[in-house]
Amino acid sequence: MENTTMFIIDKKEGLSLEFSKLVSMMEYSRKTTIQEIENLTVEELDFLYDEESNSIGMLLAHMISVEQTYQIITFENREITEEDIGTLNPGLELGSNAREQIRGNRIDFYLEQLAETRYKTVETFKTLPDEWLFERMPFWDGLLTNNYFKWFHVFEDELNHRGQIRIIKKMINK
Repeated sequence: MENTTMFIIDKKEGLSLEFSKLVSMMEYSRKTTIQEIENLTVEELDFLYDEESNSIGMLLAHMISVEQTYQIITFENREITEEDIGTLNPGLELGSNAREQIRGNRIDFYLEQLAETRYKTVETFKTLPDEWLFERMPFWDGLLTNNYFKWFHVFEDELNHRGQIRIIKKMINK
């Protein structure tokens, strides 16, 4: 395997210890996602099982939009606005608009956006103290959370969609 530290959660250069742990997990999740998609054709990226389903390209656009959403929520410490949603869509909410608009892109298009978005995340993490991860605030339905959980949710969401990507790839191969 090319990355001999892929299975190591440890200190990362330029990051504090807690951010290093988080980024280690995020990097593993991203690596496994890229392994699933890196050789897909435009036709495979755009494949729709039926008129209500998401394509792999749509799921990748969603992963990008979710991470950008959490950059706003956590780095800017604010809720997303209608203007933000206009920028983040159609990838954020998916649905019929996404089926119409997210298509015809080569894999490099998605890989570049995934990398650019993640670069911004990690570069911002480098500027924050570990304590920031543990700051508590109300979140979904007013339940208490912290920034650590919010960023766990970003890559947990990616892992869920990577599972969907694997299922879609099996459908394509049938």
